[in-house]
Amino acid sequence: MNYDCTVSPKVFQAIQNVNVEELSKCSAKELRPILPCLVRISLISPLNLTRECAEARKGIFTLLSSIDLVNSIVALLTIDFHALETDVKKEQQLRQKLGNTQQESILAQSLNTSMALDFERSDSTRRLRLVLSELLFIQSQIHEQRHEFYAKQSDLFDSSVYIEEVCDVICIALAELTTILAIQDIVETLLHVKHGPQIICWVVANSPDSFKEVCTSLIANGERQEEENIGGRIRMQALSMLCQMNPVQFLAIRAKCVELCRMPALAIFLSLEHSQITQGGIAKECIGDSPLWETSDIVAFVSGLLLGNDQQVRNWFNMFVRNGQKRKWESHSALQSLRDELLRRLQNIILHSVDGQLPESRVVQASALLRLYCALRGIAGIKFQEDEVGLVVQLLTSHPPPSPAGVRFVSLGLCMLIACPSLLGQHEHEKQSIDWVKWLVQEEAYFESASGVAASFGEMLLLMAIHFHSNQLSAICDLVCATLGMKISIRPNNMTRMKAIFTQEIFTEQVVTAHAVKVPVTVDLSAKISGFLPVHCIHQLLKSRAFTKHRVPIKNWIYRQICSSVPPLHPVLPALVEVYVNSILVPSTKAATPPEHTNCPIGEAEIRRVFQNSVFGAQFDTKKKWGSSPPPSAPHRGEGGPPSPPPSLTSQLLLLYYVLLYEDTRLANMQSLAATSRQVKSYSAEFLSELPIKYLLQQAQKDQLSYAGLFSPLLRLLATHFPHLSLVDDWLYEELPNGTVENIKHKNHAPVSENSITEAFSHIQDCPARTGLLLQQLLSMPPTDIWPFAEIFVQHFKSILDDKVPRYIQELYKRVWLRLNTVLPRCLWAITTHSLIPHENEDLVKLVVPVQMPKCQENIVLDPLQVLRCHPTVFRCAPALSVVLRVLEASLAASRSQLSRQLLDHPLAINSNSGGGGYGTSGSQLTCDAEREELRAALVATQESAAVQILLEACLEMPEDRAKPGQMWALREVRSLICSFLHQVFIADPHLAKLVHFQGYPRELLPVTVQGIPSMHICLDFIPELLSLPALEKQVFAVDLVSHLAVQYALPKSLSVARLALNTLSTLLGVLPSESRADFFQPALPALVRICMAFPPLVDDAVSFLMQLGRVCVSQASLDGLSPFPVLQCKRSRWEFRGERVKDENGKGGEKEVNEGERDFFPSNDTLYEEVQKTFTDILSKAVLKVKIY
Repeated sequence: MNYDCTVSPKVFQAIQNVNVEELSKCSAKELRPILPCLVRISLISPLNLTRECAEARKGIFTLLSSIDLVNSIVALLTIDFHALETDVKKEQQLRQKLGNTQQESILAQSLNTSMALDFERSDSTRRLRLVLSELLFIQSQIHEQRHEFYAKQSDLFDSSVYIEEVCDVICIALAELTTILAIQDIVETLLHVKHGPQIICWVVANSPDSFKEVCTSLIANGERQEEENIGGRIRMQALSMLCQMNPVQFLAIRAKCVELCRMPALAIFLSLEHSQITQGGIAKECIGDSPLWETSDIVAFVSGLLLGNDQQVRNWFNMFVRNGQKRKWESHSALQSLRDELLRRLQNIILHSVDGQLPESRVVQASALLRLYCALRGIAGIKFQEDEVGLVVQLLTSHPPPSPAGVRFVSLGLCMLIACPSLLGQHEHEKQSIDWVKWLVQEEAYFESASGVAASFGEMLLLMAIHFHSNQLSAICDLVCATLGMKISIRPNNMTRMKAIFTQEIFTEQVVTAHAVKVPVTVDLSAKISGFLPVHCIHQLLKSRAFTKHRVPIKNWIYRQICSSVPPLHPVLPALVEVYVNSILVPSTKAATPPEHTNCPIGEAEIRRVFQNSVFGAQFDTKKKWGSSPPPSAPHRGEGGPPSPPPSLTSQLLLLYYVLLYEDTRLANMQSLAATSRQVKSYSAEFLSELPIKYLLQQAQKDQLSYAGLFSPLLRLLATHFPHLSLVDDWLYEELPNGTVENIKHKNHAPVSENSITEAFSHIQDCPARTGLLLQQLLSMPPTDIWPFAEIFVQHFKSILDDKVPRYIQELYKRVWLRLNTVLPRCLWAITTHSLIPHENEDLVKLVVPVQMPKCQENIVLDPLQVLRCHPTVFRCAPALSVVLRVLEASLAASRSQLSRQLLDHPLAINSNSGGGGYGTSGSQLTCDAEREELRAALVATQESAAVQILLEACLEMPEDRAKPGQMWALREVRSLICSFLHQVFIADPHLAKLVHFQGYPRELLPVTVQGIPSMHICLDFIPELLSLPALEKQVFAVDLVSHLAVQYALPKSLSVARLALNTLSTLLGVLPSESRADFFQPALPALVRICMAFPPLVDDAVSFLMQLGRVCVSQASLDGLSPFPVLQCKRSRWEFRGERVKDENGKGGEKEVNEGERDFFPSNDTLYEEVQKTFTDILSKAVLKVKIY
């Protein structure tokens, strides 16, 4: 006999909310499960003494007054619970011992008959003890038998007659003995007895606040796959009954199962039961043919389990699906119930599809179902049944309406055909699918126009066909996974049939290429447009060289698509440009007998048209500005021309990337191109000079989020081929922040014009404030707004060189020039160089000699030293010199790049007859690339060393520097700028430092260079070579350089080099002739003082050398028949010691004595002796007897 002791949801909700009014509407049978709770409420003194509480208690008394069973429950509440609690604790301690028997009980002593009979005959106290004894014994047996489910055969719990009394006893015990009895433990124990789920519902109903705790405990203690054993099914039954008792918690309990990865079958059953309950609740409100299952979330729930981000949940549900297919009782399992529900949904959708036309109201549900079946097959590994395959194919090949949802449905269907090849197992299903794909090909254009979706399924069809033709099956797998939104494994063998269908029956390769070039470009293509677009198809066809194979022109399509792109940059566009460039210049690996057809490059006029039609190009037109040649015609829509709206920054950056990448690839393949005598297009240097490369790259740098895939390759190409546009100083220069003096309010200022600039600079000396206001106004404008006035602005460069111009004006002028340098730096360098060239008649030159920008740019690259042929006053004006140095640095870098490009652009032609090669004719002197590279390096070194020598000469002090007030400070600042520049040059190329010092420069500049150039320490590496040169002046320069380096860098290496210098001097003392001795040693002696100051351990060697040199001088004087100490004893000249007289210039026969300056100018043995003694004195005072040692 199965006694029905379930709790009504209405009763549970009423007792949970203590709704006495709802309880009064229930019958006695419905109130029977919660009588223990109601009796305790009526007997316990309330804490709330309000009138409402009193009325509620009266209502409960009224309910209980008509029920006779209340008296037995009241009797349970009258026993001595204190004594019972003591015995229960003893019973618990007894049951903790292993091997105990049921007869060894403290609660149920002297048990002579069966427990059920004793329970029936006993009073309330005895009943309570018997039930607790039985529960504690079962609990102890559960702990001992952990590996298998323990089912207790009990007379007390097996008989349905005693279920109500037993439930009452358990509810009272849990309510009164809360400290020693936990409801979670009692519920877990009740799972092991008959009628356990029903008793659990009764217990929870009398303690409604414990519902969540009990359910969580039951789920947490459950198995990962509950249908695998009896205990799991009982636990699932208990939880299911609890949820039926409290339907509001259906979804919460299901979420807890997913969170803990326990009991997947329960989660499925709860979803299905919740759907039924929801349908029952709204059935009366449904009208028309709206399906009730639309309110259920079973499809969304299962899809979330399989396609969510939690890998643990996915694996847990996958195991449930795989195990569910192996069970013998599959017809009763949760998996089969799920499949039946999904099948009913399929049937319902197909039922509403008339003649295969899927209605708009069913498209979204159909897409969700298809995606779920893909996930079940691809991720969970479910095997479709025959009825499922038939219905899925029938739904998949339906004709959806032309809407975004319809496009999505078709895309999912295409991918499902590839992801689930078992759908094509039967011939009728395969034929049905082929007809459907052919219908898609015919209706693709209509779908795209009617739905308004840019990413239509036509591109996906085309892309699949391209991949199948090129046998890129992995790319198809990626395409399918990306469309479905799931990672599934597709075996290449399973796609054999689909490949044959696509390549033989639907799309041939020639059809693919001819169709692809006719596909319209995507308007306003950006990264915001998702899905598969025409650009994906063109990209794949270019990679497979399909266009060149079938001679289909693709240049115009690519040009139109680039011009139709907007930010943020679509990630496929840079890759499209790369494969397009490769298809033009790099032949395929398969060598063919006829010459391979290649794509056509984009012309210069087409690229120039984009920049002239842009906002930037409207403000600056290089052709019109500098008068080199007439500008192209106005932008028009020609073949391959851009659309009439101005192109975006994205299209300009892409075209710039195309040009730079084209030139880079062409130069890298010039050797192979020359070997095959193939002529390819080369973009001219004049055209490249027109492109605003630096400006565009700076814009991309400011918005790297929109151009993340383009900025890095552009920067690489710029640093490789245009190093003069990627100087460190230019990158460090940033826009001035808000709030600075440059961000002035210029709303009251008149607009800037050429006349206003000319007028402001005309008052630069008498009223520099007007010039300063104009320069501040220019600084507050964007660089592109200042650029139209660049020429007139730079023409006044010389006006700031005057001594009367304040330094503030010079600094402002420099900052405006730096702002202009961010727009078109190469053009600015050209006009700056031209404006600084000194002329005899400045006004005449300005009128007669126009600035030829392209020609001047080319001249600067060919001869970068003309930058230093500027006005001499530039070398005493630090702001102007800093500008010239920046132009010089860029010009030298441009010259190096141009020479390297020249070698790559004209490779050596190999002459097979002579065995060697020569550039041009076979009689050329250049026979290998190494010789050409040596000549290039020599030319570069000559240019750079000449520039360094000119700058060093500018550091020399002139007589007028001391005559003009403040000129020495200007010289000091100029020296600092030049030394900083030389430091960067020497660090970049240490060989240049060696070359400059081997060439030599005025020795009076050595203190300036050693102290001002931090990288001068590298000279210590090559000074030994410099000392070994045969030229005496080089050796003197080396000794002087060693002395200054020793003072600046007192290092161990400096010590060894200084010792080598002393040894060299000692050696030369013995080998030099007497005529050269004074010329060599007199300028070298001051260096000994500095060496001894830096390294006191070398004082002995220096003194020894001086003693030896002094003896030589004395000996030489004795040989000449003169006094050994001629200089110190008298004031006569050296000519007088040799018996000569110096006549007076007036011819009066008077004598003239030569002064000290004349004696130094004509070094001789006696002046050398004087220098020896002076050097010895300086060493004694500065190195030996100096007070400050450190």
